[in-house]
Amino acid sequence: MKFFTKIYLCALFLVFSGCKAPQKQHKTPAKKSKLVVGIVIDQMRYDYLVRFSSKYGDGGFKRLLKGGFSLENAHYNYIPTYTAVGHTSIFTGTTPDNHGIIGNHWYDKFDKKFIYCVDDNNYKTVGNDGDGGKKSPYRMYTTTITDQLKLAQNMQGKTIGIAIKDRSSILPAGHTANAAYWFDGGSQGQWISSTYYMNTLPEWVTNFNASGKADAYLQQPWETLYDISTYTESIVDDNNFEETFKGEEKPVFPHDIPALRSKNNNYSIIKAIPAGNSLTTDFAKAAIEGENLGKGEFTDFLTLSYSSTDYVGHQFGVASKEIEDTYIRLDKDLENFLQFLDEKVGTDNYTVFLTADHAAVQVPSYLKSVKIPANYFASKSFEEFANKVILDKFKIANAVENFSNFQVFLNKKAIEAKNITVDEVASFLVNEAINYKGVYKAVTAKTMQSGYFYDGILSSLQRGYNQKLSGDVLLIPNPSTISYPKKGSTHGSGYSYDTHIPLIFYGNGIATGTSKEAYKIIDIAPTLANLLQVEFPNGCTGKIIGEVLE
Repeated sequence: MKFFTKIYLCALFLVFSGCKAPQKQHKTPAKKSKLVVGIVIDQMRYDYLVRFSSKYGDGGFKRLLKGGFSLENAHYNYIPTYTAVGHTSIFTGTTPDNHGIIGNHWYDKFDKKFIYCVDDNNYKTVGNDGDGGKKSPYRMYTTTITDQLKLAQNMQGKTIGIAIKDRSSILPAGHTANAAYWFDGGSQGQWISSTYYMNTLPEWVTNFNASGKADAYLQQPWETLYDISTYTESIVDDNNFEETFKGEEKPVFPHDIPALRSKNNNYSIIKAIPAGNSLTTDFAKAAIEGENLGKGEFTDFLTLSYSSTDYVGHQFGVASKEIEDTYIRLDKDLENFLQFLDEKVGTDNYTVFLTADHAAVQVPSYLKSVKIPANYFASKSFEEFANKVILDKFKIANAVENFSNFQVFLNKKAIEAKNITVDEVASFLVNEAINYKGVYKAVTAKTMQSGYFYDGILSSLQRGYNQKLSGDVLLIPNPSTISYPKKGSTHGSGYSYDTHIPLIFYGNGIATGTSKEAYKIIDIAPTLANLLQVEFPNGCTGKIIGEVLE
């Protein structure tokens, strides 16, 4: 009774004294950003932020970490962790089961052929007479955050995509982009586009291509930025786990790029050295000036992907001197780019996020040398095994139509001709495959469709499974087991070495701090949508990361 009396007296006091009950304080919303920049670093593991920290300056990664909000436990939540899939998932806010990009390349079970994620023969190259520009985002089923920004602004504001890789430029920029540009190597050495976006290159792109910047970068050998003896965060330079450039005897510094250029597809070698990231930075700066990004009434969006990190990682592996030097140099490029944004757009006028499209596994042959379980998976041998066991059981020859990306596509016509169901053959193959060396999990498409995996690696497989496009049997290899040459490394799994990536927000509208809470890559797009006050991408399954917003 005394408790209720106190409540009553307090209420009377508030009424008669004219006082108001305490109200939750809200910050004034941040002003609208003039420019949003989405930076995706191809194949960047989270631990690169930590491992190489002592070599970074204060103006690149450390500036973003100190002045922005870092999510230390951000992961990909699907399989496969490939470049096209990662870029698409970041910007659509959803997973392959919804957005339809299930790999870089995949087997088309309707046309019975292998296809590439952005190939489109309905369009032509803009910039030269080659075929490198016959591309579009049409295989991506859903909208992106860049599309939603354009729709919210009644198609005003500009969206530009930039990356050395075509898929890393096209997919993030979305269906409504003003332009996407990528680097055409070989004998061309030019930034190009597609008639999907335009009929001729803007003058600023033509001028950039004529500037000779790519050639200038290729006139210098690749040497370590600092004394190689200080690169104590990586293994010995001369080892048996790295692939050489064509024309080299050993995969060691210095790499004589001018001499190696002709044997490594001319301009294409720039993709595989840190200079490729520097060239990308130069081109992004030219785009901001040439398109007056961040200067108009409406919000512009630049999607910027650094691809050379991936080429270096594939060739030399994640513990190499080359990967360490590449990130030290990328840190300098980021510092350069952020200073440029300060000067040209204004420190309070832009918002940046930085993440990666996937991470990478340590070279399995190196892991084996230090007694960590790891191995290699022979895809051709497994396909032969699958055909044999099905032939022995059901008397069906060549029952496997295709095996790729750890997915089995069965020959439905041959199976049905025997009056056997595809589900029956798929279930049998799963039971056989689980005993095959190197296979950790095996499930049928029917299992993916009829069951639900709330967590664990099978839940990641399920989010990467697209009922319309994926195979009939799906495999998960053992940890640190890859289908790849024994030198260099790769990615694609649902294990933490492939899924744990950096995620940093910075700039206008962003709080400062860190979080150890678990977040998913698909949470980026809805967070940006909330910041920009636009609708979520139409397939979005992520959630707003409230703690990063001011």
